[in-house]
Amino acid sequence: MKKEMIECIKENDLSPFNLYKTPVKALGESIFKTRDGKSVHNRVLGEIGDNFSFSDTSNLLNCFPFTKEIQKIKERQEFFKKIPRNINNNTLKELKNPKQTWKPKYGIVAVTDNEDTFVKLKNLDIPVKFLVNEDDVLDLQNYEIVQVVDVEQFSSLIEQLPQSVFLESIDDVYLERYLELLSGWADNFKVLENLEDEEIKKIVYEIKPLLELIGVSSREKISRSHIENSLEEINQEISNKIKDLNVSGQTLFSMLSEGKMPKEIEKIVEEVIKNKNIPENIFEFGIPVKINEQEIENFIRLQDANENTGFSEKIKRNSKALKQIPEKLGRLSALLLIYDFIAGISIFIKDNEYWPEFSEEFRIENVKNIFLEKAQAISFNLNQNEKCSILTGANSGGKTTLIEHIIQIISLTNFGFPINGQVSIPVFSEVYYFAKNKGSASKGAFETLLSQMSEIKPGKNTLILADEIEAVTEPGVAGKIIAATSEYFIGKNCFLIIATHLGYEIKKVLPKNSRIDGIEAKGLDENNELIVDHNPVLGRLANSTPELIVEKMARSGEHDYFSYLHEYLKNNGNGQNNL
Repeated sequence: MKKEMIECIKENDLSPFNLYKTPVKALGESIFKTRDGKSVHNRVLGEIGDNFSFSDTSNLLNCFPFTKEIQKIKERQEFFKKIPRNINNNTLKELKNPKQTWKPKYGIVAVTDNEDTFVKLKNLDIPVKFLVNEDDVLDLQNYEIVQVVDVEQFSSLIEQLPQSVFLESIDDVYLERYLELLSGWADNFKVLENLEDEEIKKIVYEIKPLLELIGVSSREKISRSHIENSLEEINQEISNKIKDLNVSGQTLFSMLSEGKMPKEIEKIVEEVIKNKNIPENIFEFGIPVKINEQEIENFIRLQDANENTGFSEKIKRNSKALKQIPEKLGRLSALLLIYDFIAGISIFIKDNEYWPEFSEEFRIENVKNIFLEKAQAISFNLNQNEKCSILTGANSGGKTTLIEHIIQIISLTNFGFPINGQVSIPVFSEVYYFAKNKGSASKGAFETLLSQMSEIKPGKNTLILADEIEAVTEPGVAGKIIAATSEYFIGKNCFLIIATHLGYEIKKVLPKNSRIDGIEAKGLDENNELIVDHNPVLGRLANSTPELIVEKMARSGEHDYFSYLHEYLKNNGNGQNNL
C-alpha cells in the first residue's frame, strides 16, 4: 500500500505543508448511490481525518477506494493489522512550511560561447551572458562569480579572472539553488530526528550535513574600515618609537634635502606595518604612512573573489549530493504524509479490536457509533429469513442514528478497518439511503421519491435504507406504500431497513421475510429528558411517546393546559400503548 500512496502523492502534488486540502478526484465508483448516503460516508471520512496533522493526509484514504471484492478488503485488513496502536503524530505539528533562509551573498553570471548551451542556460533563473568578443570577457570583471560552461574561443582569457569557475555541464550551473531549497528545512530536521521512522531519519541524516556548506564561517576578511583604523595605530606607534630615536644632524639634513627616510626610521615603519598583518603594498611608506587607494581597491576585490570562488568550488565538489536534494526532499515530504496517515489511523482504531467478517447475513453485536461521544453499544441483525426491518420508535429515539450507524459500519468495513464491536456483513455493492424529508408533503416530492426508488439496482448485495418516507405523501396510504415497497424489494433479494412512525398500520400488512423492530422511550429522567434504550428490540413494535412529551410539558408548569392533557391521557390511556 505504501507504493500506491506515494504514487497518489506524486500524481496529485500532495504536500504536508499545503494549508488547505488539495482537491483530489475519488478513485472508483461509490457504493453509496444517493446523496444522503454519500453525506454520511463523508462524515465518516471527517471523523478519520480529525486524527491527521496535515490537511492533505486525508487524501490518502483515496488509496482505499470502494471495492466489491472480499479478498481485497481482507488484504487491507492485513495491512492495518500491522499498524502499531501507539504511534503518535503530535510531533508533526511542530513542522513549519519550509521557507528559504539562505541565498548566496555574491552575484553569479553563467557564460558560454555555444549557442545551444546559451538557450538552455536561459531557462535557469540566473543571469546568462553569451560571449561574442574579448570585450564581453572584460565586462565579466564586474561579476563576483563567473560560472563557465562550454567556452572554447575565450577560455584562456577567462582563466585569468580570479572569480571564474569552470563547470563540466549545464547541470552544474547555479548549484546554490539546491542549498537555497535545503535551507528552509533546517529547523524541520531538528524535529524529524526524533521521529520513530527509520526511512525518514535516513534521508535526514543523508542531506542534513550539506547544511554545513551554508553554516561554515569563512576566513575573516580585512575590511577597509579595519585598514583605516590600523593606519591610525601604525602612525601613532611610529611616532612613539621615533621619539626615542637619536637622529644626528647629518641624517636629518639628508632626510629633508633628499626626501629619504633614514634607515633607522625605515626599519621602524616596516616592523610596525608588518605587525599589523596587512599586506604592505596597501600602504605608501612615509611619514606619515598613507593608504594607496588603487592597491586597497584591488586587494578588497581580489579578497572577495577568492572567498566566493572558494565557496563555489566547495559547492562544485558536492554537486552530486546537491543535485539529489529535490528528489530526496520530495520523498521525505511523501513519507511524512504516509507517517501522518499511519499514525492517524493508529489513533482512530486504537480501541477497535474486532475485524469484520463476511457472510450472507448482516449482524452487529455491541458496536458503538463513532459519531457519538458517549455511545450505547448496539446490536442488530438481518438474515435471509428476515431481510427487512420496519424500525419503529419515538422521535429522537435513535431510528435515524441507527440507520446512519449502519452506513458508518459499511464504510469502515470497506476500508478494511477494525470495528469496536463484532460485525458479520455482506459486501454490499449498492447502498441506497433516503433520508428524512425535511420539507412538506407534496406531489412533486412523492413522485421524486418513487422515481429514485425505481432506479435501484436490486440484488442480494443491495441494501436499502429509508427514514420516514411517509412524510412525502398522505398518512392514509403511506403505510401501504411502505409495505408494498418492502415486499417488492424483498422479492428482489435486497436487504431493507425502513424507519417509520406507521408501525401499527404496516403491522396489519407486514410482508413475508420482514419484521417490526422497536426503539422505545421508557420514561423521563430528572431533567425531563426522554429515557431511551437505543438498542432496538427485534420483533417488537415500539410504544409511541406522545404521552411522555405531554408529561414533560406538564412538569414544566408553564400552562395548566399541559397538566390537563397529562391527566386525561393518564386516566383514559393512550390507544397505541396497548398495541
